[in-house]
Amino acid sequence: MQEEKAERVIVVGAGPSGLSAAACLRKHSIPFIILEREDCFASLWKKYSYDRLHLHLRKHFCQLPHKPFPPSFPPYVPKNHFLDYLDDYVSHFAIAPLYRRTVELAQYDGARRCWTVEARNGESGEVEKYCGRFLVVATGETSDPFVPAVEGLSSFPGKVIHSTRFKSGKEFKDENVLVVGSGNSGMEIALDLVNHGAKTSILVRSPVHFLSREMVSLGLFLLKYLSLSMVDSLMVILSTMVYGDVTKYGVRRPTEGPFYMKVKHGKYPVIDVGTYKKIKSQELKVFAAEIESVRGKDVLFKNGELHPFDSIVFCTGFKRSTNKWLKGDDYLLNDDGLPKPSYPRHWKGNNGLYCVGLSRRGFYGAAADAENIANDISFFMQQP
Repeated sequence: MQEEKAERVIVVGAGPSGLSAAACLRKHSIPFIILEREDCFASLWKKYSYDRLHLHLRKHFCQLPHKPFPPSFPPYVPKNHFLDYLDDYVSHFAIAPLYRRTVELAQYDGARRCWTVEARNGESGEVEKYCGRFLVVATGETSDPFVPAVEGLSSFPGKVIHSTRFKSGKEFKDENVLVVGSGNSGMEIALDLVNHGAKTSILVRSPVHFLSREMVSLGLFLLKYLSLSMVDSLMVILSTMVYGDVTKYGVRRPTEGPFYMKVKHGKYPVIDVGTYKKIKSQELKVFAAEIESVRGKDVLFKNGELHPFDSIVFCTGFKRSTNKWLKGDDYLLNDDGLPKPSYPRHWKGNNGLYCVGLSRRGFYGAAADAENIANDISFFMQQP
């Protein structure tokens, strides 16, 4: 193990949340380091996202702190523009993460009043030790891809991938493809597959709200002036007017409103960019029953139906692994790596521990967290 290095603030994670925290710390002239397990910043966007991805909300809801998107960017920013923006952001704020550092242990040393962090260097294989008065968990909501256990999946002869390995539907042309998961990634990947000539089916196990981009923008605007329940009621009315009776196509509508579900459960409505039209035309087939098992190329559903597929794409989200390396914290984060304290005090723990980007409020929430954390550390440092 290498000799311990003393730091003021240790930030774990160089995704958009970590970069936001870094920029805010830089604005306050607070020294920091960022430890990142991948070989680049924003790895989910750079290495593990599909080609047609756009930001689902208008750009002013998605910009990072202290640097707006250029006026020339379209209202819904595509992936390549967003990566250009992040490159410029890192350069502008002189952010230099330490790459290929996998944090294996972080714990508070009460005697020294600092956080000790052990990170394995992917280049040398050595464990490096850091000590910081403040620790910022910025590993995000989407840190570890999750694929559920499915009986017989290992017997499937075709391609089985998580959404983080999907790039474009063109490599699946003329294949029978099953998309498992009906969040925004699942719906958009299914659309991309259909557009590239794949015979596509999607498993929609949970009830979902379909909203257009314009509905979501209107809803976010109205939330400044109206109650959440009133905005949700309007969203449901508009969705019904535009999309009609979705149950005719095997999709159930939730009993809770779309913005309530976002705040309460962290579940986004489906921001439709063309998928529903494919469902309605039956170019995209919907399965509502869960998977019972996989038998070679055949997938058995719990309603007894058996269907063959050539490939399966799991759009089943992510888990967080913070609980594996963060020790001695009984207040801030739960076993799933999400904040225990309620919004808006979710970002601050004890003994100089913070989290950014875990409020389930997207880039907008992460930016607010980053500002709060930097202000809090600055205030603490000014105390006698």
